Amino acid sequence: MTTDQMMSLAIIVLMMAAFIWGRFRYDLVACGALLAAVAAGIVPQSKAFSGFSDDIVIIVGSALLVSAGVARSGIMEYAIQRFAPEVSSVRAQMMLLVVIVTVLSAFVKNIGALAIMIPIAFQFARRSNTSPSVFLMPMAFGSLLGGLMTLIGTSPNIVVSRVRQEMTGEAFSMFDFTPVGAALATAGVAFLVLFYWILPIRTRASASIHEAIDIKNYVTEAHVVADSTVAGKTLADLLKLGGGQAIVTSILRSRALHVTPFPDVTLREGDILLLEGAPDALDRMVAQAKLNVTGNRDSAGGKHMATAVEAIIGENSSLIGGSAQRLALYDRFNVNLLAVSRKGERIQERLGAVILRLGDVVVLQGNPQTIPDILRELGCLPLAERPILLGSVRRGIVPLAILVAAMAATASGLLPVALAFFTAAIAMVLFRVIPLREVYGAIDGPILVMLAALIPVSDSLRATGATDVISAWLANVAATLPPAGALGLILIVAMAVTPFLNNAATVLVVAPIAASFASTLGYRPEAFLMAVAIGAGCDFLTPIGHQCNTLVMGPGGYKFSDYPRLGLPLSLLVIVIAVPMLMLVWPM
Repeated sequence: MTTDQMMSLAIIVLMMAAFIWGRFRYDLVACGALLAAVAAGIVPQSKAFSGFSDDIVIIVGSALLVSAGVARSGIMEYAIQRFAPEVSSVRAQMMLLVVIVTVLSAFVKNIGALAIMIPIAFQFARRSNTSPSVFLMPMAFGSLLGGLMTLIGTSPNIVVSRVRQEMTGEAFSMFDFTPVGAALATAGVAFLVLFYWILPIRTRASASIHEAIDIKNYVTEAHVVADSTVAGKTLADLLKLGGGQAIVTSILRSRALHVTPFPDVTLREGDILLLEGAPDALDRMVAQAKLNVTGNRDSAGGKHMATAVEAIIGENSSLIGGSAQRLALYDRFNVNLLAVSRKGERIQERLGAVILRLGDVVVLQGNPQTIPDILRELGCLPLAERPILLGSVRRGIVPLAILVAAMAATASGLLPVALAFFTAAIAMVLFRVIPLREVYGAIDGPILVMLAALIPVSDSLRATGATDVISAWLANVAATLPPAGALGLILIVAMAVTPFLNNAATVLVVAPIAASFASTLGYRPEAFLMAVAIGAGCDFLTPIGHQCNTLVMGPGGYKFSDYPRLGLPLSLLVIVIAVPMLMLVWPM
């Protein structure tokens, strides 16, 4: 091996060791590896930042934004309530999530299927009082397994079909991958549902400040209007939307009549409900029931431009001793009081009549440009920023339609994945699904930086010729093995290479070796080519080999070393099942 080839391998080995050690954050490790590769001369200075323009970076960043838009829309909360209202055990939730992602991934891009289901995973996590990390990595692995089942499920299948056509004149058809892929997907899903507990429970580091703001007893006032979905239904139907995290403490009817909030009370148009509960539960109830929390009053700029903020009433606040009605908050400051939280005490009166006190936490809705000045004038201290959706405008089906359109464009070949998802992300902003001020908060910067830095480092293996040296060595080893051993070796090699090359590049590098094996041993090439596609599509060991693994790393709070804990036994299962199935379906 040449000096450059040894340097390339050494930098990548050290980088992987640093990832597993976990002492430094992954984006810093990746940037350090990039600088080392440039200093060693194995990555040209002109290509040092080429990774920032790579499609994978665009795909992951755009998918994060699109997923946030779908989550914000409330459509997924409705889907859960409509189709899976009673699913509360972690294992049942895991089965539902992983099966849906796996099946969807057979027919649409796996990252698109995963993006649809991530918001549901967060809802399930809240319902079962567990961390989203329990679900996200198994879902990502399920999306990879689902991609094995059809020609369009994942890009390695498409590339290996093209390689076969170039070699034999006949490409693989749409469902040639299904027999082996379905067996692997079935076994893999069963493993993930039964053994998900191997994965350590993580929490997203950046979420710690939000969790520190432990405010659980907000009180808000909501009006049943003409288009409310609960008009004519019982109070129990409304309470189901809160998932047990919110209650109705009082019902005011005809301005004077107080109705006791028994579960069988029928709600009517014009009823005023006093709701108490966690912010996200109140938001679900208001959004899904189409209740009105602002009394048809728009803040400056209209509801579409309004923002809601949490603030604490300070000791010199002019709000102390007054109520929203007495202080005329809307008339004087053009802000709406949406909710109040008071520690250790249940608020019984209507929201506008609540006498505010020092230390109360209020949610105020107003124009994002003027509300900081208003908070200072009122003597309120804003809390650390976190999403408060109560009273915000929802776009309903629009974000889901945007995502479906993006996946349809990629499945039909109309647009490449990167362009389709980038367009979908822009559409989310243009249609105001996500406010402009929240766009960069939805994109996980450290993940994108890690990807961009690793791309030129990984490509140095190919550029220095290290992959050719490794390929020649493997050819010599495999020539001495029996057919099953050679087939298994090709599968393992593809699995080992794909974290350092993208999965399509892995096929292009390893497929010719696989075909050479088959020719040397006197066998047909199909089983070997299929093994390459399976290995390239099954990176369960790292967060960097496939964008689906990368997509869940930030939201799940995973460490680099978490992936092999669940992924290594799954990889062994894939090898054990794939080799005999390939030999059965594609006689050698």
